Amino acid sequence: MSSILSRSSAAAQYGGRPPAAIELTPEGVLAAALPGKNEQPVYAFEPLRPGVLVPGISELNMSSPEAVSLAIRTALASVSARGRFVTVVIPDTAVRVFVLDFDSLPARASEAIPVLRFRLRKMVPFEVEHAGLSYQILTQSKTEARVLVAILPSNILEEYETVVRGAGYEPGAVMPSALATLATLESSEPLLAACLSKVAITTSITRGDDLLLYRTLDLPDDPQQRLLEVQRSVAVAAAYYEDKVSVLPKELYFAGNGTASEFEHWFGPSELKIVDLAPRPSSGLTTNMSNMSTAGLAGALAGAV
Repeated sequence: MSSILSRSSAAAQYGGRPPAAIELTPEGVLAAALPGKNEQPVYAFEPLRPGVLVPGISELNMSSPEAVSLAIRTALASVSARGRFVTVVIPDTAVRVFVLDFDSLPARASEAIPVLRFRLRKMVPFEVEHAGLSYQILTQSKTEARVLVAILPSNILEEYETVVRGAGYEPGAVMPSALATLATLESSEPLLAACLSKVAITTSITRGDDLLLYRTLDLPDDPQQRLLEVQRSVAVAAAYYEDKVSVLPKELYFAGNGTASEFEHWFGPSELKIVDLAPRPSSGLTTNMSNMSTAGLAGALAGAV
């Protein structure tokens, strides 16, 4: 699936997305960069103190922006990022993502965005007129348009952009983690995916460039309740898959800290085969990555030059 919600003119400047990306997580900053054309990415990770980044939409996410900027600068220096522009992957819980159906949508963004804002007014718990918003048309015909929309409070977007600029870089695109991971998928067949973070799970169903389901659920801190919510979320997504595709899913594409086999062991018995959505890199690691997932960075660099 090729979907990224561009933020600035960087994509046009490069003819694609920037050749460097970062992902901001509660655990720390992941960075990746392409050393040159047709070369494999180089990865680095710089940890953050617990509590420095707590993602959400109701309050500012960072208790120490300076610490986040320093981690970004250190991680990107470790991968020798080319240029000032980077793709910025942010936590799913800091963004709201919707797939909306319209009879039609204006072709010009200047006319389409007010229509989207009007539709979203009663769908999000924050002011939409000045919120950060980007969209992508998934499918369109003479009688229907399916549109992927990402929206987040303006102060939250500004917060993430400010720490990037504080590190000496410019955000070329801003995107939620789960959407970034889905950019690694190229199959035209329906695929069920689960993207798990420390604080949330996002389940999705893709079919080519279409998105049949995208659902983010905050997770409780209690380990047993967390497991139950993850199992329930996957079961709901699998049932939705069966309803939409008319067959039961056989595989679940997993992205998150750790491997698919580790997730499968924790998740428990299932008829689904758990598959890594983006395998962990075996080379190009400039720092200790612990068990951090690089799936979001792999998607953020898909189409980069």
